[in-house]
Amino acid sequence: MKNTKFTYQKSGVNISEADKFVNFISKNTGKKKQKNKNIGGFGSISNIPKNFKDPKLVASTDGVGTKIEIANTLNKFDTIGIDLVAMCVNDLIVQGAKPLIFLDYISINKINLIKLKSILKGINKGCNISNCTLVGGETAEMPGTYSKNKFDIAGFAVGIVDQKKIINKKNIKKNNLILAVPSSGIHSNGYSLIRHILKKKKIKIRKNIFLKKELLKPTKIYVREILNLNNKKLINGCANITGGGIIDNINRVIPNGLSADIDLSKIKVKKIFKWIKNQNIDDYEMLKTFNCGVGFCLIIDKKNLKKINKFFTNEFKPYIIGKIVKGKNKTKFNEKISW
Repeated sequence: MKNTKFTYQKSGVNISEADKFVNFISKNTGKKKQKNKNIGGFGSISNIPKNFKDPKLVASTDGVGTKIEIANTLNKFDTIGIDLVAMCVNDLIVQGAKPLIFLDYISINKINLIKLKSILKGINKGCNISNCTLVGGETAEMPGTYSKNKFDIAGFAVGIVDQKKIINKKNIKKNNLILAVPSSGIHSNGYSLIRHILKKKKIKIRKNIFLKKELLKPTKIYVREILNLNNKKLINGCANITGGGIIDNINRVIPNGLSADIDLSKIKVKKIFKWIKNQNIDDYEMLKTFNCGVGFCLIIDKKNLKKINKFFTNEFKPYIIGKIVKGKNKTKFNEKISW
């Protein structure tokens, strides 16, 4: 041990590899693939758009949970970046905010440029869909904290909205319709339960074509549709159906004295949720954990229904699942969900 020189690299941290990734990011982010001059600095500087009379900033942060373990199992990392952006920006639009900037945080046991570049590809795609800019982030190599090949990602988004365009629950009235906007699939919630099922039942997803496709299907980004609707003053309220499912998330936007009366039998359940349900999961657990096919909810005036449908493709066309009534409980569910 005499004269042994200790270095950061010997401890497991490779700064030169990290620098290569930073250089890659700077050349592959920003709109129209223009070089992003923010990357590599200590902080990101962004302009506030000028066409806002009374701008308010809205911020959100999220991750993709244990969906990253499915990505690890399948060795496929090019879509979870889309999930990361989606989980953040879909929360911003609930209040009518236009996503402006996005930052990511990646922590990993050892820098793997192929894996990191693939993750970034998805983040870039998500930002492009959301019409926001990836302005920076952090990549932390943390040997000893994460075991071999393990990592985590988190996202941070900032949006902007005019005071007059904030979607506020006070606009929700009795007899408003509740619309379900279909999800693209599981999105990014409930994966710990899914992985528990896979483990207990010894299901190998690498050999299951259906699960292989469904479990990494990226989260639908609703930015374009919701912002267009809000600009046209066609929605009174909305909810992003994430952790807590339909039960918890609709509760969050209903004003006191009103109730969301939802007919569960109207929900168009996707095949993947029928598969999960058939693994001996009860209805309440399904509705509390998963979106069950409803990725987003809109609360609207009845007269606007036909106008709203024009903003969506057939795959994500909204449909009626309930209405707003007077009541003490924020939500009440009628009928049983049809599996």
